[in-house]
Amino acid sequence: MLPYGLQKRVELGRALALEPELLILDEPLAGLNLEEVEDMARFIIDINEDEKWKVTCLLVEHDMGVVMDLSDRVVVMDYGKKIGDGTPEEVRNNQDVIDAYLGVAHD
Repeated sequence: MLPYGLQKRVELGRALALEPELLILDEPLAGLNLEEVEDMARFIIDINEDEKWKVTCLLVEHDMGVVMDLSDRVVVMDYGKKIGDGTPEEVRNNQDVIDAYLGVAHD
């Protein structure tokens, strides 16, 4: 009976209660409104920065703004092939990533 955004945060809290070393988050922001996205993003940042958790987060997400804001390292896949790997800035400037996700002009 909880609102969807709160359900997502409860799910994340339940996962953290198990004290994992690796937390895999698959589309944790899907279906959330802007306010809920901001809340969840802040929660993920807090988990990453707080020494008591000591957990690595693997984030699978298609919202590139969120990915670039939350990540220390980004790996970009295109049809199962890795086409980019590095800091958000390195990936943002990677021509293969630009071509795959923004398209290539055809004459």
